Amino acid sequence: MGSTEEQRPAGSARATSRDVARLAGVSHTAVSFVFNGRAEGNLSPATQERIREAAAELGYRPDPVARGLRRRRTAVIGLVTDEIASSPFAGRLLRGAMETAWGSDHLVLTVDSGGDRAKEDAAVAELLDRRVDGIIYAAMSLRRVRVPEGLHRTHSVLANCVPDDGSLPAVVPAERAGGRTAARLLLDQGHRRIALVGGQDDIASVERLRGFRDALRAEGITVPKEWIVRTGGEISSGHEGATRLLDGVPADRRPTGIFCYNDRVAAGALHAATRLGLTVPDDLSVVGYDDQEHMAAFLTPPLTSVALPHRAMGEAAARLLLDAIDTGRTPPATVRRLACPVISRSSVGPAPIR
Repeated sequence: MGSTEEQRPAGSARATSRDVARLAGVSHTAVSFVFNGRAEGNLSPATQERIREAAAELGYRPDPVARGLRRRRTAVIGLVTDEIASSPFAGRLLRGAMETAWGSDHLVLTVDSGGDRAKEDAAVAELLDRRVDGIIYAAMSLRRVRVPEGLHRTHSVLANCVPDDGSLPAVVPAERAGGRTAARLLLDQGHRRIALVGGQDDIASVERLRGFRDALRAEGITVPKEWIVRTGGEISSGHEGATRLLDGVPADRRPTGIFCYNDRVAAGALHAATRLGLTVPDDLSVVGYDDQEHMAAFLTPPLTSVALPHRAMGEAAARLLLDAIDTGRTPPATVRRLACPVISRSSVGPAPIR
C-alpha cells in the first residue's frame, strides 16, 4: 500500500510522484529524493532538473500531510498575539510572517488572545496539542511580556516584545536608532530648536527619547526640560503638547521643529499649529512615528514619519523560527533590532530664518 501522497481519490486529477517518475524517466525513489531534500549527493543536477521540469509540467506538489508524517512535523506554525482585531499594524506583521512561512511550505494558525493571560496560556496549550512545529508570540505594541509557560516546550520566537525573563529570542524595532533618525530629519534641515511631544514611560517612549537626545547631543544641543512634553499617545495629547510649546510664545523662542511620539500625536500637533496660525513646514516642521496606515499620508500636510518595521518583524520572526525547526537547534535568546525606515512627505522643511 502506497504512502498518503500516492493515494489518488476516485475522479481526482492530482498528479502523484509516480506520475512524475514516469514522465522524467527515473525511479520513484529519485523523485522522493528531490522533494524530501535528499537529492544532493544522490542525483546529478541534470536529473534533478529533469524531475522538477516533469513536476512543473504535471502540476505536481508533494502532499504536506504525508511529508509531515514522515518528518514528524505538521508544516504548521502558531502565532499568538494580543490585539489582531484592533491594531492598525497587525496586518503588516501577520502578512510578513504568513508569506515567509508559506515560502517554506508552512501555514500559520493565528490566535488572538485579546491580551487575556489565561486565554494566552490556553491558546498556547491548544497549539501544542495540535502539534504545531513552533510558535511566534507577538505583541502589537512594544513591551516586556510574561512568557506563557508552554512556549518553552517548543521552538518559539517573540515579535515586537521582549521576554521579562530573557528566556527566548525576540525581534523588535530599533527604537533608539529610530529616535536618532527622527531628530536627524530636523537637524539636517537646519533646525536647532527642537522639541519632543507625546509618549509616556513605556519602552518605546523611553528608547525614542534616548535616541532623540543622542542626536542632539552629538550636535552640541541641549534640549530645555520644558520642551520634552510627555502628554500620552492620542491626537488630543499632540494638540495639548504643541499648544503648550507654541501658544503665546515669541517666534524666536519657540521650537521650529517637533518630533512626535507617534502619528496620532503628530496629527494633534498639526491641528494646534493650524489653530495658532502657523504654517507647516514654513513656520514649523513636524515628524511623526509609526507611519500609520490610512492616516499619515492623508494629513495636511502629508506627514513625514519614521515607520515601524512590522512586516519585517513578521518576516524575521518566521525565518528565525523556521530555521530552528529545520535545524532542530534552539536559537540564542538574544534581541534582534530592525531598522525603522523614513517615509518622507511634506511636513518637514528648512528651519525658518529669524
